Order: sequence, then C-alpha cells, then structure tokens
Amino acid sequence: MGSLIVVTNLVTGQSSPMRITDRGPFVEGRILDLTIASAKATGIYRMGSARVRVEVFRTPKPIETGGRWCVQIGAFTSQHKANKLKAQLVRKYPGANVIEFPGEDSYWVRIRPEGDNRELAESIARKLRPAEGEAFLTRLD
Repeated sequence: MGSLIVVTNLVTGQSSPMRITDRGPFVEGRILDLTIASAKATGIYRMGSARVRVEVFRTPKPIETGGRWCVQIGAFTSQHKANKLKAQLVRKYPGANVIEFPGEDSYWVRIRPEGDNRELAESIARKLRPAEGEAFLTRLD
C-alpha cells in the first residue's frame, strides 16, 4: 500500500506511473487491477487485460526487513463461504489468528501468524493449496 510503481504494457510499450491504493486483485493469474485512467494511459483499456512489467520505485517501508505480515487467502462474495474457510483454517493453524472481515464488495480471509512474522507467513503460504484459495503475502504496516 502506498508504493509508487510504473506499469508498462509489454505489447505497446506504453507506461504510466501509479500508486498502489488497495489490495488485490482476487482473480487467479492477475497481479494488478488498474483504474480506468491508468488502463487508458497504458493502452490496456480496450483490451481488458494484458501482460505488463511492474517496476517498483518506492515503498513506504523497506520490503526486505521487518514489518508485520499475514497471508491473504482470498476474497469471497459470500460471507458464509468466508466463514466456512475461516473455520477450516482455524483448525489447521491453531497458533495463528485467522481473521475474516468485510471488504468493499467481499469478505476477506487472512491468516496472521504469531507475531505477524514474515518467515511464518511465508511458510504458511507455501503450504496452502489452490483448494483453499490463492494465497499471497500481505504487509500490514
């Protein structure tokens, strides 16, 4: 959150600077959702999706050290499905804090390892399988 990046469309070469303002996307195989203005600036608007290069120029805090980390499993449109996954994960990771919370149009499920430790979060993310949702690390600070 708050990182400054430049996104370049690999087909057209068009690029645009932008700031990361939210988490996601929650679609398998996608790494970034763009605003309409950013999609137009990079020549992706009409295509809908494209292969891009993402260059990070500045992050609010160093990525390599410290931080509070968790594993985001996914977002669900159904609160029932989010709670069901949460119940499964609580049993599987008893030392972690499994949280479910409402997002803008969805319910997110995350695993916060003890101490929000990055190494533990990475270990959990490696163990998760697609049946549990696509997992990725999220920095909380």
